[in-house]
Amino acid sequence: MKLLENKSAIITGATRGIGRGIAIEFAKQGANVAFTYSSSVEAAKELETELKSIGVSAKGYQSNAANFEAAQELASEVLKEFGSIDILVNNAGITKDNLLMRITEDDFDKVIEVNLKSVFNLTKAVIRPMMKQRAGSIINMSSVVGLKGNAGQSNYAASKAGIVGFSKSVALELGSRNIRSNVIAPGFIETEMTDKLDEKVVQGWRDGIPLKRGGQPIDIANACIFLASDMSAYITGQTLSVDGGMLT
Repeated sequence: MKLLENKSAIITGATRGIGRGIAIEFAKQGANVAFTYSSSVEAAKELETELKSIGVSAKGYQSNAANFEAAQELASEVLKEFGSIDILVNNAGITKDNLLMRITEDDFDKVIEVNLKSVFNLTKAVIRPMMKQRAGSIINMSSVVGLKGNAGQSNYAASKAGIVGFSKSVALELGSRNIRSNVIAPGFIETEMTDKLDEKVVQGWRDGIPLKRGGQPIDIANACIFLASDMSAYITGQTLSVDGGMLT
């Protein structure tokens, strides 16, 4: 029995990195996948084809989760197409790093809007169908930086810490309807973005992690599968750090 058989999931920001890894592993566990992307049309088509080849229903939606109306529209389209929304993974995010002295108001606002407001927008968009079903799992992607802070990332850290407080509140509000809300806080995950960095710098980071390696997208995807599945039926309001021991 596949862990996510007959469940439908929305995954935001899924054309690369962690989001892509989650979409593929969800499909392997039997989930039908609706995913969003902002601009990578080709990558979205490729992912859609790959997911369908695994044997599930899949559809990519070009949608800006930071826009309230767009999030509402996305949820109703997915509901029409897939029949239910059982899982929401709020994964879309950006960085605009700079020291506080140099950061602009726009750089602060943009990161809060894309990383934090999008979580509010989509969560609000899916709770009605989830309440009708009396079941649902919401998984919000925070970061190790949201838990410990990081110089040069005050905007990103604030957005990711905000996700933790928001998710706990949602867990308290919706627990009686059997809707669960949890957070995953990834550490240093090796993706296309980190491939562009200097190998010595990356190795330095690996050496500082107790498990002595960077994480892979599948490490995050596996944690998501657990929180999306009935295996975690009695877990809500929690933050799971998937960071190789960085915060230990």
